[in-house]
Amino acid sequence: AHRTPDRLWDYGAKAVSRGLQVIIAGAGGAAHLPGMMASKTRVPVIGVPVQTKALSGVDSLYSILQMPRGFPVATMAIGAAGAQNGALMAAAILALQDSEVAARLERWRADLSASIADEPSDE
Repeated sequence: AHRTPDRLWDYGAKAVSRGLQVIIAGAGGAAHLPGMMASKTRVPVIGVPVQTKALSGVDSLYSILQMPRGFPVATMAIGAAGAQNGALMAAAILALQDSEVAARLERWRADLSASIADEPSDE
C-alpha cells in the first residue's frame, strides 16, 4: 500500500468495472492495504493480518480491525489459518451468486466433517 499507492488506488477504483466480487488483502506491520482498498471500492474486502517478527501480527490485526465507520473490512485471524478462512469467506460470498462455487464449498465442508473421527483418540 505504501510503496505503490497509485497502483493501489487504480486497482480499487477499477475493481467493480473489472467484475471483481470480493478482494482478499493480506497485510503486515501497519497493515493499511485492506482498509485503503475498502476506501476505494464497494467490493467486499477481506483482510488477513500477516504474522510479523516484531509483534507476531497483533499490530497488523489491530490495524485491520479498527476501521472507521463506513469502510468495513472483514477481518480474519493472524497467519495461515486466517488466510485459509479468508479464502473460504470469499468462496461463501461468491457462492451466493454462483451455484457451482456453492456446490464445491458444500462438498469441501462435507469432506472436512467426514474427515473427523467419530470417537476421540489420544493420537
